[in-house]
Amino acid sequence: MRRVLITGIAGGLAQRVARELRSRGDAVVGVDYREVKNRNADLDGVSVYRANYNKTVIEDIFRKHAFTHVLHLGRVGNLKESAGKRFDLNVVGSQKIMNLCVQHGIQRLVVMSTFHIYGAHPANHIPISEEEPLRAGLEFPQLADAIQLDNMAATWVWRHENVHVCVLRPTNVIGPSLRNTISELLRQQTIPRLLGFDPMLQFLHENDLCDAIVLAAEKEQRGIYNVVGRGVIPWTTAISIAGARSIPLPSSAVALAVKYFSALPEYLVNFFKYPCVISDKLFRDSFGYQPRISIAESIESTVQEAREEQRAREAAKRR
Repeated sequence: MRRVLITGIAGGLAQRVARELRSRGDAVVGVDYREVKNRNADLDGVSVYRANYNKTVIEDIFRKHAFTHVLHLGRVGNLKESAGKRFDLNVVGSQKIMNLCVQHGIQRLVVMSTFHIYGAHPANHIPISEEEPLRAGLEFPQLADAIQLDNMAATWVWRHENVHVCVLRPTNVIGPSLRNTISELLRQQTIPRLLGFDPMLQFLHENDLCDAIVLAAEKEQRGIYNVVGRGVIPWTTAISIAGARSIPLPSSAVALAVKYFSALPEYLVNFFKYPCVISDKLFRDSFGYQPRISIAESIESTVQEAREEQRAREAAKRR
C-alpha cells in the first residue's frame, strides 16, 4: 500500500486527488499552511495537519508516517500573501520538503509548477515545449518564487535519481471547486479584454488535472511535463462561454483594470495580449494521458454556481 503525503490539502484540487487516491486504497496524509475549512465526509480517512512547509512540524510528519510518495501540490500563487511569505513557502518550504524526501527514501515526488513561468511574449513559439526559456521573471517579480521553485525541482529531477522526481506545468486550471485567479475571473459578470488583442488560451479542468497527477504518482518517469486540456480558444470565446459581458479596454488602461478587477493580477495582463500556448505531447506520450473534458464544459462547470446566484439576485430585485 502506498503512503502518500499531499501538500496544499486545503485546496479543492488537492482534496480531489486525496479522494481519488483513497478510493484506490492508498493511505493519505494532507498538510497545508492554511486551515482546512468545511471539512466533510469526502476527506474521511485522511489525516490532516496544519503547518508551514518550512517548519520543523514537517519533519515530525515525515517521521510519523513513513511515506512512499509525496505530491507537492501546495505552491502558493495567491498574491494577497506577502512576497516574503510566498518565498518562505514556495522556495524555502519546497526545498525542505525535497530534502526530507531524500532523507526518508521517498520513492516518488511530484511537484506542481505552472505554465505562467514561460511568460506571455510576442516572440514565444507556438506551441511551447518544456525546453523553452522561462521569460516570465524578466518583467514580473511576482513570479520569481514560482520560477525558483520550478528551477529547484527541475534540478532535482536529475540530481536525485532514486526519488523519481516529476514536475508538472499545467495550463490555466479551472473548475467548480477552485478559487484560483482564472476561475474567479471567469465567474465575474463583466470580464475585461484588451483592445486589439484576442490571444488563444488553453484551459484544463480540475478533474483532468487530478487524473494527470494520479498518473504521475503511479509511474516512475522522471522529468518536466506540460499538461493541457482539450483544444485552444480565443479569450473572447471563453468570455462568451462563461456567459459574461466583455468590456474592451485600451492598453493604456491596464493599470485601471488591475485596480478595478481584483481577480486580475498585473502579471496576467500579458497573457491577454500575447500567446502562451503550450504542448503536452511529452506527457501524453510518456504517461498515456488523455483529457476528458472539453473547454466549453470546463468553463461552464466553473461558472455555473456563480451564474445561478446572479440570476437569483436579479430575480429577487424584480420581485
